[in-house]
Amino acid sequence: MDARPESSRPASPSWFVAKVNPVARVIGALLMCIPMFFSLDVVSAGSALAIELVLLWIGGVAPWTALRRTWPVWIAALGSLLSVTLYGSASGAVLLDWGWIHVTEGSVYYGVATAVRVGAIAVPSVILALGLDPTDLADGLVQILRCPSRFVYGGLAGMRMFTLLQEDWRALGLSRRSRGLGDGNAVGRALSQAFGLLVVSIRRATRLATAMEARGFGGDTPLSRVRVSALHPIDAVFCVICVAIPLVALGLALATGTWHFAFSL
Repeated sequence: MDARPESSRPASPSWFVAKVNPVARVIGALLMCIPMFFSLDVVSAGSALAIELVLLWIGGVAPWTALRRTWPVWIAALGSLLSVTLYGSASGAVLLDWGWIHVTEGSVYYGVATAVRVGAIAVPSVILALGLDPTDLADGLVQILRCPSRFVYGGLAGMRMFTLLQEDWRALGLSRRSRGLGDGNAVGRALSQAFGLLVVSIRRATRLATAMEARGFGGDTPLSRVRVSALHPIDAVFCVICVAIPLVALGLALATGTWHFAFSL
């Protein structure tokens, strides 16, 4: 009677990150990525990316695996490289001058720095987000950060309901066709079906709100917890590592004299 069988939850590809509390993951990602927004040079971005790949390798994610799992990031980095190189701030020797396109040594340098910085910020963020269970994150936000339970669990339930929209759309389409209403104008049919989907979503949201109020969400009575979310020493170690990565990268840039404030271009 006391057993509560649950399906296995997703886990991070890194054995170390899988042991970190979801709230610590979010805080650590912010501590690691925000300082990198203020620097635009190859040394800080490149050293940060290299340190991150090495640490991920130690944590069980090989560098080629991390790069393969984050391939959309590198497409965005390539776009940043091209845009900054072709249309960025001109400085140094001119390599190509054609209409609005001015390619200089400075624009090429900052284009490469921007692309590497995109990778240094996005790669660890994507790896940390993989296997992050939304329910565990919601429990941590409520129990550790003391966020309003009504807002957090309401948002979680709303995210879960997004997965039902496709099935609702299909069911509404079959229902309309069975009544002979699906053979008219395609635009009108889509608008009418979208309105029906809106009505279904509002009704479901109303039932969900009533059920949450009945279970005490948003009230003054303390709620019992099925899962207890707490911070452990490994979470502190993780946050220290996340702070150390940008500090080391920016320190190397300052020591070599290559640091450049990102918003001074």
